[in-house]
Amino acid sequence: MPILEKFSLQGKLAVVTGAGRGIGRGIAIALAQAGADIVISARTQNQLEEVAATIRALGRNCEICVADLVAPNGLDKLEDLVASQPNSLDIWVNNAGGLPDATPRFLTKTSPEQWDAQVDLNLKAVWAGCVSAARLMDTGAIINLSSRAAFGGHLKNGPYSAAKAAVNSLTETFALELAPRIRVNALAPGPIATTNMLESVGMTEDQADDVLKHFPVPLGRLGTPEDIGAAAVFLASPASSWITGQCLYVTGGF
Repeated sequence: MPILEKFSLQGKLAVVTGAGRGIGRGIAIALAQAGADIVISARTQNQLEEVAATIRALGRNCEICVADLVAPNGLDKLEDLVASQPNSLDIWVNNAGGLPDATPRFLTKTSPEQWDAQVDLNLKAVWAGCVSAARLMDTGAIINLSSRAAFGGHLKNGPYSAAKAAVNSLTETFALELAPRIRVNALAPGPIATTNMLESVGMTEDQADDVLKHFPVPLGRLGTPEDIGAAAVFLASPASSWITGQCLYVTGGF
């Protein structure tokens, strides 16, 4: 197969959770640009509608599912929608995550309720998504969203960092359990210019350029959702057919 054809997702069906904005939106659009039809999920209808319109304008099919993945049985609607599609599932991206209340905090100042909220969103939802994908998928690729914060210690970001470090371990174990029919890898973004990331360091979109003072990125700029989307296309495509159980850090060298 010619090398560029190995990056094609033509005829594939992909799920992207947390796809209403930011990195999830960037991944969903990138997978569609590579040829996949998409099922997108998030909690906000109007955000999903905008992303779906963008994907449909590319000539790809796109279905939306409004769902809260940390609610009891939160994946049921999404599973039912995927199962109803004419094509079988090939790609599942567990992107939903972040800071539930947009508040960074020290571990010693985290209540049990706040801890549970972080772990439910950033770890439990990933585990549940992998289980759903394995149930729906004959062969294919699962991509879990980790973070540069999973590596090392992080003041005021401890619960999130711990959950993302656990995502890396989860990814390695699922890769063993589901091989050889399903590949499971993680993507770990560095500082990306999204609302969630700016909130995590107490800044607004108008202050995005100042974020580089907090994150000395060797490549000299913040990442974009499109940067992560390109990496997701690679991990979802036949170009990475001999890669599983890995975490790809996309951080600009940070």
